[in-house]
Amino acid sequence: MPPVKTFGERIADALVDDGLLTTKQVDELLDKQRKEGTRLQKLLLEKAYITDQDLLVCMGRVLNTPPVNIARTPIAADISELIPRDIALSHKVIAVSRLQNKLFVAMADPLNVLAIDDIKRITRMEVSPMIASEKAIIDKINNLESGGSRMEDIIKDAQKQADAEAEADNLEVSTDGGVGLESVDIGSLAASSEEAPVIKLANLILVQAIKDRASDIHIEPFEKVVRLRYRVDGALADMPPPPKNLQIALASRLKIMASLDIAERRLPQDGRMRVKVSGKDIDLRVSFLPTVHGEKCVLRILDKSNLSASIDKLGMDPDTFRRFRYAVDAPHGLMLVTGPTGSGKTTTLYSALNELNNPEFNIVTVEDPVEFQIPGINQVPVKKEIGLTFASALRSILRQDPDILMIGEIRDTETAEIAVEAALTGHQVLSTMHCNDAPGAIARLDDMGIQPFLISSSVILSCAQRLIRRICPACKEPVSYPAKIFQDIQVDPKYFDGITLYRGRGCERCKNTGYAGRCAIIEVMTVTDEIRKMVLKQASSNEISKVAVEQGMKTLRMVALDKVKEGLTTLEQTLVVTAAH
Repeated sequence: MPPVKTFGERIADALVDDGLLTTKQVDELLDKQRKEGTRLQKLLLEKAYITDQDLLVCMGRVLNTPPVNIARTPIAADISELIPRDIALSHKVIAVSRLQNKLFVAMADPLNVLAIDDIKRITRMEVSPMIASEKAIIDKINNLESGGSRMEDIIKDAQKQADAEAEADNLEVSTDGGVGLESVDIGSLAASSEEAPVIKLANLILVQAIKDRASDIHIEPFEKVVRLRYRVDGALADMPPPPKNLQIALASRLKIMASLDIAERRLPQDGRMRVKVSGKDIDLRVSFLPTVHGEKCVLRILDKSNLSASIDKLGMDPDTFRRFRYAVDAPHGLMLVTGPTGSGKTTTLYSALNELNNPEFNIVTVEDPVEFQIPGINQVPVKKEIGLTFASALRSILRQDPDILMIGEIRDTETAEIAVEAALTGHQVLSTMHCNDAPGAIARLDDMGIQPFLISSSVILSCAQRLIRRICPACKEPVSYPAKIFQDIQVDPKYFDGITLYRGRGCERCKNTGYAGRCAIIEVMTVTDEIRKMVLKQASSNEISKVAVEQGMKTLRMVALDKVKEGLTTLEQTLVVTAAH
């Protein structure tokens, strides 16, 4: 008698029958599922082999349970309230409709008999399960809780109230040194920041940004308008603007949330805040900068769920991963990750620290600022105003018997000297730098005045990193490119012979951009004996790069082209993000 197949195996078989998966992909996924214990459905979506909707339809057929597009299904308040919110979030369920004594319930897992029993006990009704995605259910619960509020509606309401109160507004505008500053009583300013429309608007700006997977929120004052923009997948996009009348009140509200001084509007201020969205804690870094028309505010969203648990999830090919892993496991030496601001350098270092984090090691970091707090690691924030710089902090840390050091960024000669000395005296040192490619880090240290023999002895690995946009899996489709783009990218079209190239058509899920999310592309250069000799001769970064490629290093462009081959990104993104070598 053949063994009974698991639910995951039945889904995999159904997807193969529908032509959505190959048997090779199924074998790979089932093998990974057995090793990691992860649900097959999660692996399918992580790999972007199929869309949410395809998976729902397939699961519904296997379970003989109808799928439902919960995002487009109107639900009456009296129906959704039949299941308490904590139970709904715990079991990932939501009541959709009712027919006499039968309650139709959308569930992420229709096989969850405990959830069905709880719903029966609470509602005293017969439960008819339907299937919907976990994310769609949670979003629907949160939207219903906020009364289905949309940013446009709240902004309109706030504008009406502001217009009605405009005549009674006793704020006077004065000019101080060419910068438009409003002369406001502090008591009035604090009171206005606590008014319902302002609180609701500030909260919605934050919640909407987190739902849209934004990394930054920009609130920018101009003469007649206040512009609101979110940075999603590296690109800034305009949102409905807040009313100009609420500019000061909104800034004050955000300052209160970040524990900043609401009276200070002439000097830059930096702070932090923490909010809870969908039961998840999100940290935000807040920065205020005085401009001609008021204070510009930028909020950086720090979502811990974006941190890779380990380095094997950084998406490197096997050879590059082997080189990176060797450096992470090395007992001492300096490991550098380079790239521009916002390229994921710190996230990569945190992934390496997660790998190294165990009670046998004393791990200390010095950062400006501390972005993510990791249990088991001593993290020191830089405070220049009191003299706690990278260099001064490092000197003290070296007296704390550290095994592993992480330096947020090497910015000056003094910090570079201490990092190199620490690497030479038996410490493992990880740090970031600002330069264009992996070999460029060697030249940067040389420019800082570090002696070539010290560089060659201390640096064991140099990486360059960028973030490249992923094709939206919901609207992914094959594409044929004109010959010109292959010329622009300096690659022979034969390189893609037998490979189907893809792009995102644009859909509601990706806001018609064709992209959803980003992945890292990492150029990894191991400092071999030959490269050490070149460093001692002060060879240029181009000469070092040429030798490194001959020794197997994949440049950023090579790695990006591999991602194109895998169907993860497009040639356009490769052209935008990487430079030819």
